[in-house]
Amino acid sequence: MKRMTGPTSPIAQLRWPGWRHLPRETRDTLFLLGVIGWVIAPHALHLPAWCVALALVMLLVRATLALGHRPMPPRWLTTLVLVGALGATYLSHGTLVGKDAGVTLVVVLMSLKTMELRARRDAFVVFFLGFFLVLTHFLYSQSLLLAASMLVAVWALLTAVVLAHMPVGHPSLAAAARLALRMCLFGAPVMFALFVLFPRFGPLWGLPEDATSGRTGLGNSMRMGSVAELALDDGVAMRVRFLGAAPPPEALYFRGPVLAAFDGREWRPLRESAWEPAQRVPAALQVEGPGWAYELTLEPTKVAVIPTLEATPQLPAFDELQPRRRADLQWVLPRPLMERHRVEAVAYLRFRHGPREPVLGLQDYLQLPPGYNPRTLAWAAALRRDPRYARADADTLARAVLAHIRRGGFSYTLSPGLYGDAEGRHAIDEFWLDRKAGFCEHFAAAFVVVMRALDVPARIVTGYQGAERNPLDGYYLVRHSHAHAWAEYWQPGRGWVRADPTAAVAPERIEHAVALRPAPGLVQSALQAVNAQFWLDLRHRWEALNNAWNQWVLNYSRGRQLDLLRRIGFRAPDWRDLALLLIGLLVAASTAAAAWAWWDRQRQDPWVRRYQRVRRRLGRHGLQTPPHTPPRTLAVLALEHWGEAARPLAQALIELEAQRYAPSSARLGSKKTAASLLSRWARAFRSASTLAGPAEERLLQALAQLPPLTRPVRGGASPGPAPATVDDRPGVPRRSR
Repeated sequence: MKRMTGPTSPIAQLRWPGWRHLPRETRDTLFLLGVIGWVIAPHALHLPAWCVALALVMLLVRATLALGHRPMPPRWLTTLVLVGALGATYLSHGTLVGKDAGVTLVVVLMSLKTMELRARRDAFVVFFLGFFLVLTHFLYSQSLLLAASMLVAVWALLTAVVLAHMPVGHPSLAAAARLALRMCLFGAPVMFALFVLFPRFGPLWGLPEDATSGRTGLGNSMRMGSVAELALDDGVAMRVRFLGAAPPPEALYFRGPVLAAFDGREWRPLRESAWEPAQRVPAALQVEGPGWAYELTLEPTKVAVIPTLEATPQLPAFDELQPRRRADLQWVLPRPLMERHRVEAVAYLRFRHGPREPVLGLQDYLQLPPGYNPRTLAWAAALRRDPRYARADADTLARAVLAHIRRGGFSYTLSPGLYGDAEGRHAIDEFWLDRKAGFCEHFAAAFVVVMRALDVPARIVTGYQGAERNPLDGYYLVRHSHAHAWAEYWQPGRGWVRADPTAAVAPERIEHAVALRPAPGLVQSALQAVNAQFWLDLRHRWEALNNAWNQWVLNYSRGRQLDLLRRIGFRAPDWRDLALLLIGLLVAASTAAAAWAWWDRQRQDPWVRRYQRVRRRLGRHGLQTPPHTPPRTLAVLALEHWGEAARPLAQALIELEAQRYAPSSARLGSKKTAASLLSRWARAFRSASTLAGPAEERLLQALAQLPPLTRPVRGGASPGPAPATVDDRPGVPRRSR
């Protein structure tokens, strides 16, 4: 069987003829499909796999139909696909409402609507869905890279809108893109004013369920291995800028959730009782020495705890959120942070906190679940029976446990494997007495269990330790890989004392803030082998740029808006002042735009203005014509009434018409476009009373040579025949009289 290769075969119809040789409708359709693919692409990280596949198939099928000039599929088929997509959305998300399900449905509708691009109204529906889909990206991320990508998407969508408003001819994509860019530039001042002055009543991008879903970071609980999993994430948890000298790396402890309740498998915070915990275990914070002023830029959090530098006595309000310091020095909020926040505070590295004498609440920090880790409890009992430690205080016992970690053959590793039995029981026994390999949470949890078995109140503190300084902007980046867990025990007369077992087995982790990292892959190893310093510098530059984006754009809060109003003269500004100022600017901008539109309406095409001046001068010579009379008709009327005396005038009028309407090759051999010719004319005829250039000079001379008519004649608008051989240049129309 022979393969079809004739001009009517599908293969021949799908051959790419070149972008410039495509029909107007095919080219515009393919461009719009490419823009849709660009808008949908970033959502591939959040959409179900079937939705991404469906969108890709729909776009490819529609492109094939456009190239082959084939008819659209029947509506019943599109409806059937839509019903199937609705069912798949419900199965994937369990609902048809909400952020994830809504974005999935919008992508499905956008893809299916491309199968109905039969008229301009269908294209406008696609444009609307495209702009709406651009907004949905910021429900997931507000990164600089995504913002730049969506800026390109908006420009491309506006280009498609401009093409849809050019129904005649074959306008180029470049011309449409330039016009769309001009529209963006005209709208930029309004966008800037709205960004600076529009009142911020809450998180701009985010939904209530975003508070904990889909975010990495510290949690309100800890299992063996949970901190190690977090340490694999190299993302930024927060940025710190010290308003002066920076503390040493070993002092950078950022306090997060404090965990004291242990059920044998998982550590959780103690529940707050009906009365304030400060009445049971008071904080009694006492600070010493100089304070370290710092600025903290927090990323959206998973828990309602602010990881502040130890110890931070005071913390200002986060706009509408009022932080509260608990007795265990945690700074908590009414809800997790849903957007980026920046706050300034002062920390004291030398401090004491907690009760100095025994109180009832300290019993909560001695509880151990019965039946768990019996060998570790037996080891602690044997240590207590040692005469050296029979009557030892908490400090002495803590030093003994840390010395055992230092000399007991323990190793610090990011991947120690699973501990305990199938149910997670006796994990401390296996770590402390058998395998002796773990991450920071293993050491902290074992230390607290042993100290409690020795009848010493103890608890786990999670947070971050150390930071990575960016030399370009001076900010310290606290990454999720800096996640850390340490311990605190209670000593009479001193209160709670920090003990970091990780420092006993891996002192470089604390002293130099060297976080463990997983082994690099093949590609990463190859890149580092070429020039490791180059990639490090590149990373610092990107982080500095991203930080500038965060500080000046994403972190532009209501507080900074009010500060701006204070700087321009408002004494006690509030959101009403913002609204009034914004309304005033919008009214002024609208008035200016209306004035410009009125002035622009009064303007006239330079060529038309000059030609109308010639027509009015002919009227003063006796030949009166309507305003819409073309130059060729005017030349014919002049020859009819003045004969050969009007021949120079007719020749000049035909040349004037050629400069306006003839192809570019006929315009004095120049390759300039109509726009450049009009620009040249505008420069040449700035004076309202003077005409310049060869054609205009001949017009003036010809007008001066015409005798006035004894009786005014009104010329008609019919073109009539043109004079013979009025112009011999190529491309200029020639007619016989």
